[in-house]
Parts: sequence; C-alpha cells; structure tokens
Amino acid sequence: MSEHRLPERDRPWVMRTYAGHSDARRSNELYRRNLAKGQTGLSVAFDLPTQNGYDPDAELARGEVGKVGVSIAHRGDMETLLDGIPLGEMNTSMTINATAAWLLGLYVAVADEQGVPRAELKGTTQNDIIKEYLSRGTYAFPPEPSMRLIADMVAFTVNEIPSWNPINVCSYHLQEAGATPVQEIAYALCNAIAVLDSVRERGQVAAEDFPRVFGRISFFVNAGVRFIEEHAKLRAMGALWEELGRERYGVTEPRYLRMRYGVQVNSLGLTEAQPENNVPRIVLEALAVTLGRDARARAIQLPAWNEALGLPRPWDQQWSLRIQQILAEETDLLDYPDIFEGSKVMDGLVAELTEGARAEMAIVAEHGGANTSGAVAYMKARLVESHRDRLARIEAGELEVIGQNCFTETEDSPLTVGDDGGILTPDPAVERERIEALEDWKASRDAAAVAAALDDLGAAAADHSVNLMGATIAAAKAGATTGEWAGTLREVFGAYRGPTGLDGSASGGDPGQLAGARDRVGAVSGAIGHRIRILVAKPGLDGHSNGAEQIAVRARDVGMEVIYQGIRLTPEEIAASAIQEDVDVIGLSILSGSHRELVPRVVELLRDAGVEAPVIVGGIIPRADAEALAAAGIARVYTPKDFDLNRIMIDIADLVGERATASHPA
Repeated sequence: MSEHRLPERDRPWVMRTYAGHSDARRSNELYRRNLAKGQTGLSVAFDLPTQNGYDPDAELARGEVGKVGVSIAHRGDMETLLDGIPLGEMNTSMTINATAAWLLGLYVAVADEQGVPRAELKGTTQNDIIKEYLSRGTYAFPPEPSMRLIADMVAFTVNEIPSWNPINVCSYHLQEAGATPVQEIAYALCNAIAVLDSVRERGQVAAEDFPRVFGRISFFVNAGVRFIEEHAKLRAMGALWEELGRERYGVTEPRYLRMRYGVQVNSLGLTEAQPENNVPRIVLEALAVTLGRDARARAIQLPAWNEALGLPRPWDQQWSLRIQQILAEETDLLDYPDIFEGSKVMDGLVAELTEGARAEMAIVAEHGGANTSGAVAYMKARLVESHRDRLARIEAGELEVIGQNCFTETEDSPLTVGDDGGILTPDPAVERERIEALEDWKASRDAAAVAAALDDLGAAAADHSVNLMGATIAAAKAGATTGEWAGTLREVFGAYRGPTGLDGSASGGDPGQLAGARDRVGAVSGAIGHRIRILVAKPGLDGHSNGAEQIAVRARDVGMEVIYQGIRLTPEEIAASAIQEDVDVIGLSILSGSHRELVPRVVELLRDAGVEAPVIVGGIIPRADAEALAAAGIARVYTPKDFDLNRIMIDIADLVGERATASHPA
C-alpha cells in the first residue's frame, strides 16, 4: 500500500442533526425518523424554559415553550423522549448548560429504570457556563456555584459514567458572538483551564485519575466559510491543548492528550437574502473540519439552509444529514493520511494563530482567569468589539456576503414558496398542552417524596463539600420538575445578571461611515431638546443578545442615549423601564420565535400606560409574522437581511422626529 493512502478507510464521524421541538412525544418521533435516515447519534435541542430552569407555567416561559427545542419538565418527559431508543447503544449529545446536571440526572434516572448500566452510557452534555455569560445567555446561577455544578458533574461522570463527556467546552457560540479565530481558540482554552482547575480544587477525583478528567474534556467548535483558516485554527487549538495537558496538568498518555471535538458549522454567516446560498456555505464549512485527518472532527451536526428564516423542517434537516453522508461515503476524504502535512501555508497559519492565542490567553490570566468576573467582563467586551468590526466591514463592502451586500440581483427562491414559508412553525397549542401535562404530573406524584428530595438537594447545595449529582438524581427519580430543581438551587445560590459588554467596549467606529447617521440623530435630538433616548430590550428567555448589543453599541456611537439592561426581561419590566426612563423609542430583540406572543404584550402595556413612543422589533421573524406585527402597531420590523445598521439608526431618528412633529405641529 502506498504511503499516500491509508491501509483502510478512516472511520466516519458521528453524524447528528440538532433537533427537538414542542414536546417529548413529537421529538421522539422526529428522532426515530432521523435515525432511520442514517443519523448515527442524537443531538437534543431543548426549549428555553428547560435551558434556563423554568417549568412551562412560569411567567418567563410565556411564549417560549417548545419553540427552539423540546420541553422537558420531569422524568416522565425524559422517558417519553427516549422511548424505543437503546440508551446502552446510543451516543446522545444534549445542548444544555445551566441545567446540565439536572438533564443528566433525568437521563441517568431513565437509564437506571431501564436497567442500563451507567458505565454503558455514551454521550455529551455541553455544560459550558462561561460561554453562556459571554455569548448565549442561558445561565441560571452565579459563576462560582455554576462552576461547582460543572466540577461535580465532571467528577461524577469520570467515576461512574466513564464514556460520558461531561462538558463540551463550546467555542461555537463565541464565534457567533463575533470572536476572531484567535479569540475563539484563546477563550475556549481559558474556559477549559477554569473547569479543570475547579475539578482539581474540588478534590473529588483521585490524583492518579486526573489524566482521565483531562481526557474526558471535549470541545464544540465553529467553522466559518474561510475554511483553510478555520482548519488551521483547529490544528493550532489541538497543539495548544496537548501543550496544556503536558505542562499544566502532567498528562502523558497520547489518548488523553488528543483534542476531541464536535462541530456545528457557522450559523452567523447564513443569510436570509438568497437563502439557497447557504447550502454551498455549509458544504465548504464542513470541509474545514473533515479535510485534514490529524484535526478531523469526531462528531458533526450541520445547520439547515433556512435557519436564518426560522426553525428548519424535517426535510431541511435531512438535507444537511445528506451533505454529511455524501462527504463521508461518496468522496475520498477518508482514504488518505493528513493531506496538510508539510504544507508551508498551513504551518504558517497555525504558527500565527498559536502565537496570537497565547497572547490573548495571557491577558485573560492577568484578569484572574476565565471564571472570574473581571475576565468575563473583559472577554465579553472584546467579543462585542469584534462583532461590531465584522458588521462594519459588511456595511462598508469590505467583507463581501454574496446576495446580501453584493450580487443582490436575484430570482425568487422556490425553496420558500408555500404556506409554511419554508420553515417549521410549532403548534401554538403546545404551551397550553405542556402546562396541563405538568399539572397532571404533579397531581399523580408522591408530593411528600418530592418535598423530601428537594429538601435534601437544598441541604447538599448549602454544603460546599457535597457532590450535587447524588441529590439531583434522587430528585429526578422522586418526580421533581425542572423549575423545582433550579428554584431550590436559586434559593441557595442566588440570582445573577451577566455583563452586557457595552461598558467595556470602546466607543468609536469609522467617522466617515457614521457621519450620516450622526448628523440625522443630532438634528432630531436638537429638535426634541435632548439626545434621543432608546430602550433596547430582550423580552422572554432568548439569551442570544448579539444583535441587541450591536444595535445598542451603534446607537451609542451615533449619539443616542442608550438604556440596555441585558437579557431575560418580562414585558411588564420592559414597559416599566420605558416609563421610568421616559424613552423616545423602544427596540425589542427576539430570536426564539416568541415575538407573536411577547411583542404585542409589550405594546399593550405601553399604550395602556399612555406611552406613545414607537416600538421597533428585530430578530428571526418570518414575513407573515412581520406583517402581523406591523398591523399590531409595530413601527418597524428588522430581520437578518437588514445588515445596514446606519440605515436603521436613521430610521429610528426619523420615527422619533415624525412623532415629535405630530405631537407639536408647527
């Protein structure tokens, strides 16, 4: 056999689709169909109440139940979700962070019921809370107890579920929040260091077993369309990870030192304009994580072409699965050793990224490490700045996005024709069904046993020396709910609101690009007698704040007074803030699909209070919904196709000016 060929084909990666919606029954049916189509692992998407630790009947869950994933409120839901799926054979990934310990507890409880030995369970819990503070917003507790939960899970799985990955250090969402390749490498590795140090400090794993802890840390990365640079990023990240293992943690075994990662390729670059262009983007991005054998992903899930429009349908997810299967089965990707070995270009890129990442990691260390408030604030501000720079380059045409800021002439896409507009719309009755099902569950369980289990959980949380997984699994078996588990821990750990990144990010931007918007904002501000005051707010549980932050930053840079309090606000809180701050315009941001429930409620509360300030909305909002919101009194609706932030700033100034003129005609 020639040296340029492998003696036998490399084994393909685990193929997944990120899926789940509505309730456990509907999602189970979807999983069974996907597995029948050749998917080789599960990747469970949970709805926002589940991710944030709320039951379907919670106030903050309003409009969010079953929207972006499956609603799991208790052990019975987990049993239904996994019905007919052999847990001893399946590799299950759960995209869950703040409530990861709870969902793993439910999973273990179901496995115990089925008689599946814990040692046979295989899968991953994402469980990276630091990136939630930085980029995605589904956190429930302050940093210190959150890190304790992670460390307890790591110790528990290493000791009892040795084939489970207790954490996916997740740089994926860092890139979605604007991270450069250097920042993605650096911040992900800093997060991993914080976790490993926390596990070691907890002392629940024997020193001789610590290399196994290092070996169970996995990563979940992003791969953008600049796929050569993205591949270099992964090679650099792998080399730095091995270096960390050897030098910081004394790991010597090669099998523990290899960086194991799964991937979902870039969603940030998907466009609403000419959405069919997203298919070649996804294919090219998949090459970044499959081309070179020495840095090949071991699990891949690809987004669907229409995720910039809304939720993908089963057919759309099938298309993304087929892309993976064609790459693995029809091409010769798996036939060869590493094709980049000895490449001057690749070696140079890797060296460049490695040097930059080391420098950025040193800055994070100077701020106290990734799990400290100072470092989190620093990293968040840098991500906001990087994202601002990226958007400014798109606006200026320096970064070309086909169909969005160049080659915009187009035919109508046949993919979006039809009553559904090319996306999945969950049944609006799901929320009511889930609340009724929750009431039935509570009525049928042993209330005394649940109360006792939650008391034990609270006592364990109050004792820092206790591993929380035992009490968590016991509460799951007793019949406690997601909201009860999280509520018990909130009482002990307290509440937390992460940094927004606005205070630490530098003001500025290109004066030439901003001039027109600044002039218009200045003129209207002069006419009304004060700087335009804009309230930027995120109603509901959607924590994807990147768009809201960029609107807030640009509004600040063009001369507006910005009130932005971060994520997770009720309509009542938003209305109260608008009244208290006497704002001139209210900007709402929602990407979770809950706009039809939450936005009209905000408007209703404002108008009932006599506030006539215009309300604008931005997010992933289908065309039909945008028309309905306009009919409900929303002044402007912006979607991902509206990339020109200066144009939006001028629109806002015009709205404020028109209202002032109407209120005080000459």
